[in-house]
Amino acid sequence: MPLPEYTTLTVLAVVAVVLVELLWFRTGLFATAQYWCSMAIVFFFQILVDGWLTRLDAPTVLYDDAQTLGVRLPFDIPIEDFGFGFAMVTLTILLWRRRQLRTAAGPADA
Repeated sequence: MPLPEYTTLTVLAVVAVVLVELLWFRTGLFATAQYWCSMAIVFFFQILVDGWLTRLDAPTVLYDDAQTLGVRLPFDIPIEDFGFGFAMVTLTILLWRRRQLRTAAGPADA
């Protein structure tokens, strides 16, 4: 049985973003406490907002259960949302950081 679509796309996004950093950008982002603190803040607010939007007793956002693993925690949040959020926020920070590093290096190195 194949993995559900949302789960598959989430796993692909997480793996792709991690590989982009480790094999191509190499900004050192994952080695910084600043990044992990920012991700903790992102996940804190994601739990508050996503928990409200996906709560099973009165959902604003509906998920096709066939497209997820069915694991929901905390507050009925599909586990895939955390992977998707990680990939989206991390890629944004990576692009921003890479641009900063290239700008600081000057036009000859860009």
